Amino acid sequence: MRATLAIAERELKAYFLSPVGYVVIAGFLLLSSYFFYVPLELMGEPSLRIWTGNTVIVLMILMPALTMRLVAEERKTGTIELLSTSPVTDAHVIVGKFLGCLGFYAAMLATTLIYPIILRSVGKPEMGPIISSYLGMLLFGASFVAIGLLASALSKSQVVGFVSGFVVLLLMFVLEWVTRGGSGWLSTAIRYIGIQQHLENFGKGVIAAKDIIYYLSVVTLCLLLSIRALQAWKWR
Repeated sequence: MRATLAIAERELKAYFLSPVGYVVIAGFLLLSSYFFYVPLELMGEPSLRIWTGNTVIVLMILMPALTMRLVAEERKTGTIELLSTSPVTDAHVIVGKFLGCLGFYAAMLATTLIYPIILRSVGKPEMGPIISSYLGMLLFGASFVAIGLLASALSKSQVVGFVSGFVVLLLMFVLEWVTRGGSGWLSTAIRYIGIQQHLENFGKGVIAAKDIIYYLSVVTLCLLLSIRALQAWKWR
């Protein structure tokens, strides 16, 4: 556990010491503020429902930029060999990197906590959906981090890690559109795999066990596959 936290701390510091981290935060704040302001100004709706749906698109682009370096950069610089010979397991490395990136995402998400304050100053929003929206955004981001980490673990370059991570996230985003209007168990199963509908429930103030289980399952599966990918790389 101590080794995992040490790696997480190392990754978190790397984000704040790198210009990439600040560029991602600036881009996130700029676009998310726009998606927050426009519905509030045009429709006067004191809620985060529209904001969460639009911010997903922003994260789909920005999160791969955060995760692409997690393993691919270690391979490029050769530091992955130092990690593999140090007294830490592959699980320590992967989970530590995941927690470090998730911590940075949580800090980035925390910068938007001023939005509920603004909503309370202009209206009387329901706090239940706002709280559940942030819980959903945290779980949503955790799944994005895990998917991006897997893409980085399977890639030899950061560019490939970014592109593959973005493509996977895009596919999971549009799955619901492909099966919209369909019926039967296959369409239902495909819609469940789609990542967007689960966040919509949180935006409505509905915290369902199936949505939490879905995000935690995505995170667990991607972390396990990342560990296997790192182990496979050692034997090449």
